[in-house]
Amino acid sequence: MKMLEPGAAVDTIVAISTPPGRGGIGIVRLAGPAALSVAQRLLRVPRPLEHARVQRAEVLDLSDSELPDPDLHDPGPRDPSPAPEPFSRPHEVNPGATARVLDQALVTLFLAPHSYTGDTVVEIAAHGSPVVLSALLRGALDVGAALGTAVRLAQPGEFTRRAFLAGKMDLTQAEAVHDLIAAQTLDQARVAAQQMGGALAQRVTPPKGDLLHLIALLEAGMDFASGELDDVETVPPAQIEAAIASITNPLQELEAGFRRGQLLRQGAAIALIGPPNAGKSSLFNRLLERDRAIVTPLPGTTRDTVEESLALDGIPLRLIDTAGLREGTHPGAVGIDLAEQQGIQRSRQALADADLVLLVHDVTLAWTESEREIAAALGDPVTARPHLLVINKVDLLPAGAPPPSSGIGASALTGEGIATLRAAILDQLGASGGVAEAGLLNTLRQQEAVRNALAALADAGRANAGGLPHELILMDLHRALQALDSLTGATTPDDILERIFSTFCIGK
Repeated sequence: MKMLEPGAAVDTIVAISTPPGRGGIGIVRLAGPAALSVAQRLLRVPRPLEHARVQRAEVLDLSDSELPDPDLHDPGPRDPSPAPEPFSRPHEVNPGATARVLDQALVTLFLAPHSYTGDTVVEIAAHGSPVVLSALLRGALDVGAALGTAVRLAQPGEFTRRAFLAGKMDLTQAEAVHDLIAAQTLDQARVAAQQMGGALAQRVTPPKGDLLHLIALLEAGMDFASGELDDVETVPPAQIEAAIASITNPLQELEAGFRRGQLLRQGAAIALIGPPNAGKSSLFNRLLERDRAIVTPLPGTTRDTVEESLALDGIPLRLIDTAGLREGTHPGAVGIDLAEQQGIQRSRQALADADLVLLVHDVTLAWTESEREIAAALGDPVTARPHLLVINKVDLLPAGAPPPSSGIGASALTGEGIATLRAAILDQLGASGGVAEAGLLNTLRQQEAVRNALAALADAGRANAGGLPHELILMDLHRALQALDSLTGATTPDDILERIFSTFCIGK
């Protein structure tokens, strides 16, 4: 994969960088060699634009105006490159176009390479009317066509992709930009900010440095063996073994944290399963700390899955209340109409898809056949799923009655046992004690890169233990190095980049 030099982008891209809809402010961002030339024809400014200086501007309505002829006045270089003192170099002002004023805005110029993307960037902060922002987009495209330069709409994530290709950030930091934008909890935002600061790359740097050192030693030893060097000794197997172990250990610790990182990034789905009137909806509302699901004494009140999001110790969770499971779910069963049958089927689907299942049992009732069936399936070695047994309605037990012998005793009505249940949920998900550790792996791509590196190191260790030539050990070590390079993006193929950045919003 070839990195771009700062300012080396061939065409100029433009996009709205604020969310769809109306707002107080809307931002249109241009990046590329013609960004400044285009912006100067879209705006009227009272004084020359300077690097990193915010300035008021008037947005011109070019929809029914003749576009300025670039041959009559050149407002500045189309591909501005920084002068020895780029932060103070001004550019000429648009000479006062006759177009009407559409809006007032703030405009900021960032000259290459001192910008987010590494090339020249102009950000126009106008009022957040979709009409105004669309007019700026159309105007940028029309001005680009009039200037005879390539200006096009940005693809999803293209601004950040340019920043990555220009060496402004590594791939783990670029992924963190997406995570920060998508964060639903404060802990998610904190971890994403750490990743943007290079926390993951910092954890990988020491073992990668040790790996490079070992490769250099072995290659130097091979040169010595071939007579090319006279003052270098070959590396003994014991030293190679120790070096591989010192590289492997921190990578294993890194890989072991993947579950926590993925949980914080993606969250988990929790399904409340049980018979009608076991108190699932009441427990659902209690965990949410608000009334979301309808609760009545009538069996079958919940006829469809009800989903709601919450954060538990910073972990984003998707809580799913389900229709009560009971016997006789076959078509035409007595007492169960078609709507309830479909609800029960959706409950079973939620059971199959959930990351954690809460099997809710009413302590005042005997176990039903459907409850026994679900409990057996959850505990079966083949079909086992992470689950918790919640014994609900313990407030209805007689005074002095012993607590439930199994499961977590709780009362959705009084809140008894809810704190214990929340702690058990975090423990089952592997999130007890928090997950705010810096530099966690949080995507399958990152985990795969570290796993491939560990597999290659294991192969190198076996080759060393078997007394194989250093040439073969080096092949495995170079595979490990390539895997670590793919983690940060140094050797990532273009198709991987396409998949990553296609998940970004267009203006980022």
